[in-house]
Amino acid sequence: MILDVDNLHAHYGKSHVLQGVGFTVGDGELVTLLGRNGAGKTTTLKSIAGAVTPTQGRVAFAGKPLQGQASHVIARQGVCLVPEHRGIFKLLTVEENLMLGLRKRSPWQLDDVYRIFPRLKERRRNGGGQLSGGEQQMLAIGRALMNDPKLLMLDEPVEGLAPVIVEEIVAQLKTIKAAGVAILLVEQNLEVCTQLADRHCILEQGRIVYTADNASFLADEEVKDRYLGVGLA
Repeated sequence: MILDVDNLHAHYGKSHVLQGVGFTVGDGELVTLLGRNGAGKTTTLKSIAGAVTPTQGRVAFAGKPLQGQASHVIARQGVCLVPEHRGIFKLLTVEENLMLGLRKRSPWQLDDVYRIFPRLKERRRNGGGQLSGGEQQMLAIGRALMNDPKLLMLDEPVEGLAPVIVEEIVAQLKTIKAAGVAILLVEQNLEVCTQLADRHCILEQGRIVYTADNASFLADEEVKDRYLGVGLA
């Protein structure tokens, strides 16, 4: 088990956002966190990554506690968060952005990232601000890979992207997963989620209310309608 979250609570001031969240991610597994806006998905990712300090509960990574550690210390242990707005440096080139993420002795090097994201190799001399939204997302994921993640957390990676770019990113995430990287994915696009995931967890009002494997989730129209307000054709 690479990640074990148990009874996690988090507050923003007096607002009790996470109210006992618990789930696991296995080695090399891709798990989605689903739910309506405001359910606590992004706060869960930030709490694991150390950007939000939990007020109660336990986060264990590879059997060791993470809660209470600074975000850069957590990242050095192999937990990488690609935030919703990507966080690339727009005045630096693609290659400079990637090299900022390079961790000493990381097995992921530029050639590995360029193999998965050939668009980045083509644009390696361009500034980050000159990239399309999809290319910026690829850059953010590529930079995280340079840090040698054991757990890659992605917040809405295909939001607002053209369908052809979404297909590229899905294929790239499959390649990353096949390389043994565990992935925790927050995403509203259920078609993307069901193409990628081993398991799904649904958050509602700061609590996990449903967990199932991909086949069971696909078959359960009532759950998708009740908690997500959508169905899959």
